[in-house]
Amino acid sequence: MEDILDLYAEPDDPRWPQVCFDESPVQLTSETRRPLPPRPGQPERYDCEYKREGTANLFLFVHPLQGWRQVNVTKRRTTQDFAQQMRLLVDGYFPMAERIRLVVDNLNTHTPASLYETFSPAEARRITRKLEFHYTPKHGSWLNMAECELAVLATQCLDRRIPDIGTLRAEIAAWQLQRNQQQAKIHWQFGTDVARGKLKRLYPSVEQPEDTQGAEAS
Repeated sequence: MEDILDLYAEPDDPRWPQVCFDESPVQLTSETRRPLPPRPGQPERYDCEYKREGTANLFLFVHPLQGWRQVNVTKRRTTQDFAQQMRLLVDGYFPMAERIRLVVDNLNTHTPASLYETFSPAEARRITRKLEFHYTPKHGSWLNMAECELAVLATQCLDRRIPDIGTLRAEIAAWQLQRNQQQAKIHWQFGTDVARGKLKRLYPSVEQPEDTQGAEAS
């Protein structure tokens, strides 16, 4: 935990950007009946019934200190999909960085091994040399600021019925553009000092050894 919190406390450095990454499934749904148009004093009304149209997956990157985010919509969330996202991060989003400090959770695909399963050894090594993985603790994925950004996305963009992956991409692209133009940042307030106070139960207790010297003298 403190590894993540110490990373968040460091100032922004373009050579060593801090990037948080997470992924989330999305249920696609369509209307079974046409919504009733709004009337004076009454909003547009939707039927409670809907039709399931399958699922999609969101890969989200966020640079909290720069107010930048990138959301990629895919049909799957396999090992190969994760590896392709890592190559995009290195070559497309931060090509000038010396090393990208990447915060991820402990999902079994979020490892350098996924790159070796997808690319040639030389290509996998080229990408992993640019990545510095920082893992959130078990049951501590809330320490990943990408979860904060996914929550904003869900509230501001995904709180409606979206019938297909094309519409989903268009809606997210519009939301992302506005957020990036605003340079909306995440102001993280939970630091190491706070953690040591509020989460004291998670730290091992260090008991002082007994003074055996005095006992032997008596």
